[in-house]
Amino acid sequence: MTPTVKTAKAAAAKNAASPGTPPAATRLPTPPGTRLLALGGRSVLVPVRPLLGGAALLLVVVAVTAVCLAVGETNLDPVTALRAAFGDGTARDVLLVEKLRLPRAEAALAVGAALGVAGCLMQTLAQNRLATPDTVGFNEGATAFAVASVTGVATQLLPSAAALVGAATAASLAFALGGGAGRNGYRFLVVGLGIGAVFGAVTNLMLSRAAIDAANSAYAWTVGTLNSRDADAVGLLQLGLLVCLPAAVLLGRRLSLLRFSDAVATGLGVRVRGLRVGVLVVAVVCAGLAVAVAGPLGMIALAAPEAARRIAGPRCVPVLTSAAAGAAFTLLADLLGRTALSPIEVPAGLVTAVVGGPYLLWLLLTTRPRRTA
Repeated sequence: MTPTVKTAKAAAAKNAASPGTPPAATRLPTPPGTRLLALGGRSVLVPVRPLLGGAALLLVVVAVTAVCLAVGETNLDPVTALRAAFGDGTARDVLLVEKLRLPRAEAALAVGAALGVAGCLMQTLAQNRLATPDTVGFNEGATAFAVASVTGVATQLLPSAAALVGAATAASLAFALGGGAGRNGYRFLVVGLGIGAVFGAVTNLMLSRAAIDAANSAYAWTVGTLNSRDADAVGLLQLGLLVCLPAAVLLGRRLSLLRFSDAVATGLGVRVRGLRVGVLVVAVVCAGLAVAVAGPLGMIALAAPEAARRIAGPRCVPVLTSAAAGAAFTLLADLLGRTALSPIEVPAGLVTAVVGGPYLLWLLLTTRPRRTA
């Protein structure tokens, strides 16, 4: 028997002895930019770029959070501030961080993550980078109902519930009048702009006719601020994110198939109408609860998904990366508003509008409209 025949028989015997391990000759090559991880007879294909980009972005979020906890009228070292956030440090540092700065940072993280998720889902659904809760009227509807809960009724409703109802109302109107948000993405966007303008006018009308004290109480929901946010509203937003983030990840995996026509997506097993309704529900919940906490922080839902796509690449719907980018942008906007003109504090909503305005103009000038049927 020749050595070649002996080697072949030995390889065959080895493969038969370990049936859980596929032969090297039958292993399929992995796509570029991915790695195949095998453990216990199971394997998963991991995209390298989104994973590394998301990890780097999380480190940025941690670093920005540390700076936000450290900077103020009394400055601390960022490492000391992070330790004080976990109760480790002097009594003064722990009191300063845990009672004064940490709740504001938590609100910024939750609001930014919610807006990033909502923006990513809406842009992917409408197949348009300009379609976000800011531009299709979700935030304006939530703001109008939140202001109405403060100024328009004798007994104030919970602003979180009112904002959710307002965002759902705006979404229903935009979806019905715009003919859906798939292949009619630009029509959906234009209809949403009109609905947002109407809700904005209603908000201004309510503020102009309200008593001065009620108008001052509702003012925070018109400019967007993270100062002295209600702890119950922040807790409700965090609870909503615990439910919406896993749902958004699952929906994002299916949304990538909507890049094809509805017929092709249906042939691939996607229930197109149900998927669009699910995306709208998650986006409405995230946007409504975020507005209930901080008011309409413009441009976060627009810029965060765009940054996430540049980090994660075009092959996936970067839901989690968009959440991290939105959290980082919101923290930076709040930090800049607190420190740029200190001791005068600029609301975070004004910072995002000033910084995001030129970016929106650039996006409008570089986005090529597509013809739709």
